[in-house]
Amino acid sequence: MGRLLTACALLTLCLPCAAQSKPLSSSQIKKSLAQYFELEQTAEDERLAICLKLQNVDLSKSSTFKKWFKSVSKSAEKAVAKLPQKSGEYFFWENSKRGFYIIGGETKKPKGLLIGMHGGGVGSGDAHSSASGMRDAAQKLGWLAIFPEVIEKTEYGWTDSGTEEWIIQLIEMAIVTYDIDPDHVYFSGHSMGGYGSWTLGAHHADKVAALAPSAGAPTPVYDFDGNLIEIQNGVVANLRNVPMVVFQSTDDPRVPPEANQAAVKEVAKFKKRFGGYGDFTYWEVADRQHRYPEGGMLALLNKIKDFKRDVHQLHVVWQPTLDWKTQFYWMHWQEPVMNVIVEGEFNKEANTFVVSSDAKLSGFEILLSPEMVDFEREVVVEFNGTEIARRMPKANLGDLLYFYSASDSERVYCDRIKLR
Repeated sequence: MGRLLTACALLTLCLPCAAQSKPLSSSQIKKSLAQYFELEQTAEDERLAICLKLQNVDLSKSSTFKKWFKSVSKSAEKAVAKLPQKSGEYFFWENSKRGFYIIGGETKKPKGLLIGMHGGGVGSGDAHSSASGMRDAAQKLGWLAIFPEVIEKTEYGWTDSGTEEWIIQLIEMAIVTYDIDPDHVYFSGHSMGGYGSWTLGAHHADKVAALAPSAGAPTPVYDFDGNLIEIQNGVVANLRNVPMVVFQSTDDPRVPPEANQAAVKEVAKFKKRFGGYGDFTYWEVADRQHRYPEGGMLALLNKIKDFKRDVHQLHVVWQPTLDWKTQFYWMHWQEPVMNVIVEGEFNKEANTFVVSSDAKLSGFEILLSPEMVDFEREVVVEFNGTEIARRMPKANLGDLLYFYSASDSERVYCDRIKLR
């Protein structure tokens, strides 16, 4: 927070008078903020209208920024529903007995958060299995652990029937409830849980510190002759900046190694194209069949425990596959085009973003954070080799509010530049 305020203290800019309208008074701003937080998150149009109005509130002065940041953060935290604060078994939707999950591990002062994903398939899957395999490990590592059970027990349970959206909600609630550093969130799972760790970890790579799938892989794609030709879209491309340790036994009768081996080749291909993947490790053995690695899941989790998320990545690759996942690091795309690849780099010395893609990227935006961008200099944006924007950043309350999350309070964006 201190670094953020220092950066914002450097802002000496004024908002363009979109308006020559009379500035909002402090009471009017407070009323707008109260209205915003009273609205349901599904009331997107009404919330957006409030944020657009508040874009006229200039945050260039440190004192002004500090005042409204405190107000936004306090209201946002209050608006987040809290999880139970002790170990146990719970239903997220108690009345309908849906959304079963188990809380375990360190609940007093957790140093991180583990999302442990169970195995299973059509008609099977039990959160108790992941809890029994990882609860003690989480306790030893000082992590809070949440073991959700998929909402519908299907072949791809972790990405079906609203389970993925629910997992993200659980993470946000856990971070706020237990005051967990959002830079220490880890996904792990065995079998189908390994698939979940790969896939959800890739879809939400900007939210995790590291991943540790065991005996599970992203979905392979086969040709008409049954030959494995690639891995599902939206996984490997998104993992450029995420540390991973993938465990696989070559004698596994239930999850043969071919899918993970293909994913490793895909990683090598993307690494050659985009760089990155410096902390990707494939741990292959020949004698564990479909069991945990020697030493249990603690042996696997020990390999990722020291990783910490860097939310302000300078080089980002995003391949959207979810229409509701509209932000990825400092990229924002309200209506993302599925399966296209967007590459973006930020040059700090030049204060320049360089974005490239084969898609048109209509509606694509770059989010500006004082933690990353020099707000005292012009920001330049290039797209496919052509300069398309050059202007001074304009810190404002509307963008701060729109992109603020109580579960990620150091990840603050207070301006944005449209690519087109």
